[in-house]
Amino acid sequence: AFFFAMFEKDGQTAEKILFDIIKVHFLRPGVRKKDIPHNKGQAHTKNKKQITAQDTIPYREMSKDGICRIRKGQYSKLIRFHDISYSLASKEEQDAIFEDWSEFHNYFDSSIPYSITLRSRHSDMKKLKEQIQVVKRDDEFSEIAREYSGMVQSQLSKGNNGRLIEKYITYTVEAKDINEARVKLNRIEADIIGNLKAFGVRAEPVDGRDRLALMYRDFHGMDTELPNNVRHANTKDIIAPDRFVFRNGKYFEIINKVKGRAHKRCFSASYLQITAPEISDKMLVDFLDLNIDQTITFQIRSIEQNEAVKLVKSKVTDLDRMTIEEQKKAVRSGYDMDIIPSDLNTYGNDAKRLLNDLQSRNERLFEVTIIFLHEADTRQGLETAVFTTAGVAQKYNCSLQRLNYLQEEGFASSLMTGGNQVPMTRRLTTTSLAIFVPFTTEELFMPGQSQYYGLNAISNNVIFADRKHLVNPNGICVGKPGTGKSFSTKREITDVYLTTDDDICINDPEAEYRPLVEALGGTVIKISATSRDHVNPMDLNMNYADDDNPLGMKSDFILSLCELIMGSRDGIHAEERSVIDRCLPLIYQKYFEDPIPGNMPVLGDLYECLLKQEEPQAKHIATALEIYVNGSFKVFNHHTNVDMDNRIVCFDTKELGKQLKKIGMLIVQDQVWNRVTRNRDAHKSTRYYMDEFHLLLKEEQTAAYSVEIWKRFRKWGGIPTGITQNIKDLFASREIENILENSDFIYILGQAAGDREILAKYLNISPKQQAYITNSGEGEGLLFFGNTIIPFKDRFDKSLKLYELMTTKPEEVRARDEKRSEA
Repeated sequence: AFFFAMFEKDGQTAEKILFDIIKVHFLRPGVRKKDIPHNKGQAHTKNKKQITAQDTIPYREMSKDGICRIRKGQYSKLIRFHDISYSLASKEEQDAIFEDWSEFHNYFDSSIPYSITLRSRHSDMKKLKEQIQVVKRDDEFSEIAREYSGMVQSQLSKGNNGRLIEKYITYTVEAKDINEARVKLNRIEADIIGNLKAFGVRAEPVDGRDRLALMYRDFHGMDTELPNNVRHANTKDIIAPDRFVFRNGKYFEIINKVKGRAHKRCFSASYLQITAPEISDKMLVDFLDLNIDQTITFQIRSIEQNEAVKLVKSKVTDLDRMTIEEQKKAVRSGYDMDIIPSDLNTYGNDAKRLLNDLQSRNERLFEVTIIFLHEADTRQGLETAVFTTAGVAQKYNCSLQRLNYLQEEGFASSLMTGGNQVPMTRRLTTTSLAIFVPFTTEELFMPGQSQYYGLNAISNNVIFADRKHLVNPNGICVGKPGTGKSFSTKREITDVYLTTDDDICINDPEAEYRPLVEALGGTVIKISATSRDHVNPMDLNMNYADDDNPLGMKSDFILSLCELIMGSRDGIHAEERSVIDRCLPLIYQKYFEDPIPGNMPVLGDLYECLLKQEEPQAKHIATALEIYVNGSFKVFNHHTNVDMDNRIVCFDTKELGKQLKKIGMLIVQDQVWNRVTRNRDAHKSTRYYMDEFHLLLKEEQTAAYSVEIWKRFRKWGGIPTGITQNIKDLFASREIENILENSDFIYILGQAAGDREILAKYLNISPKQQAYITNSGEGEGLLFFGNTIIPFKDRFDKSLKLYELMTTKPEEVRARDEKRSEA
């Protein structure tokens, strides 16, 4: 009688009480030890088989392609999906993502139960540090390498990269055998990945070994690796722990022997009881932000639409009947018949609204169980994790309830094998289910030869990325003065030097890079009218062009150089082009016959050759060249006398006068092109950094040459980066669109209001994203890496010697120079 009354009032609570009683009195907690397989020919015991650790793992077989047989006639597959920047998106973009996420849920019909699993775990920090370890050196740069490595690892410890959040979808089908299941599962897999891709979410299937590895780490620890000798016939024997211990109804333990000693981890399974009338899309994010080891699993089954409508209609009918009964009571008591209990009125309106949604809107009804599995080294740590999570649930007027005496079922339902063994369910519509948006912000952590770009301003995770993985690794770095633009560039240069074999070229119009370049053993080439460093604009190597005619492409450069020298606004005329083109094979003939540095022509050779031509146009060009050959600007009429083969070459063009600045910039561009072409055959990348990039876009010739670099460098192994503070000057050039369209790496620091508006319009930056480049401090901004947009912050340790080498603050530069003078 008690249970009949309870089921009438609250069926779910009554069901829970009933299960508790059954568990306490009939299903005693116990120890599940690992079952050792019998040897061949060994007789099986006649006694009833004891429940083993393998029996707790809820599947029968795992195939190599990732298909898991849960039980007879039931199979599942697993898909891993990645994050997108939902929290930074505009309101319109968030609404679009929410609609797409709702459509994603509506794809699953009643024949495809599925689960969404979010795993938050602390990884092995030691292994993580090894992944980003700067190469150790025993040369003169060992101190710099040690400092930089220490700085990066210090930033790693400040962040949350030790905590990894992984996202998975498990879906299940029924089939008579694995071949039929494979056809169904593969079709659904393609649909799921396609539906996620439609709103920018990357996803990929998980094969059998990876599925086993996930469970193995659950049973043995995050820092363990699945053994290589996995035979797919007895995989449970490989992955099972030494024992599961279900001591009481509130928690359980997994115990393994490590180096002869028992290692214990404590677990507890709970479920989320949704009691709030409305839930925020920030609720799930708050759960995931907790710095604890947990797995959140949404076990979901769609209710067939006709059945859902029938169910809701039945509830509406029951509520109408109850309303009529209440009205009759009111009339008999002499009250107004419109006065009925407020709860009854509220439930009636909600039920009718739900029925309307199911019949006229794109809404479906789902049975959902939300399971939390917490993990800790100690019982106290476990209780703290559960208490912290319960506090977040309470914040949203929900409650976290322990699965008392259902710990084993809760654990099994969290293992991503498929199937739900927890009976506590809640019916939710598509919209109510989709409000649990699992997306927050994208992360960038690429182990290997990657560069450090600060901390993710949202998640506090370290950003490590390798531009070589981009379709177009070309980059732009922009920021108003004082935001750390040059400092960030120098940090990347240092990182590239220490972690890769790439060559580095720098165009330095403000003489800011010398201290760092010299500290790294590089060559600083000072180009000015009085400098003793000489760079020959006629330098050419045999790989200068794609074809077997390197002179053809070099001709374009020399024509651009002559155009600048002649100061022609209309460009060089056809007759003048022909004369120059005729002279070039003549002056390079000696070098082609014997390609040694001494046979390389100089500008004076072109001048002499032009004087020998009969056309007046040749005399006109020669006259324009004369000041650069015999006059006061003859700095470029010399053979190259500096080390152009050094791994780092910096061109200091600060003291080039206004007349020589344009020509000097163009010659530097060509020298870098020479370096890139030489490195191409050696399969070596060349990084080219151009500070004050807007200066190159002011002149038609250097702007056109820059566009060629942005278009052609990629396939030759070149990675150019333009650094500037003047956005308006950039966009004043008609070439900027070509450059931005061919740049998948854009590093934006703090911006002035006008520049911010330009960037927001061109790059489609949302208001939330703009907040990170508005009144931002040093080293704060937005990173565009392909399709990924991440807000970042970078605080460099000012006590390091590296900081002293990289800073451009006037007072710190003066202090550094005074310190050197005293030394």
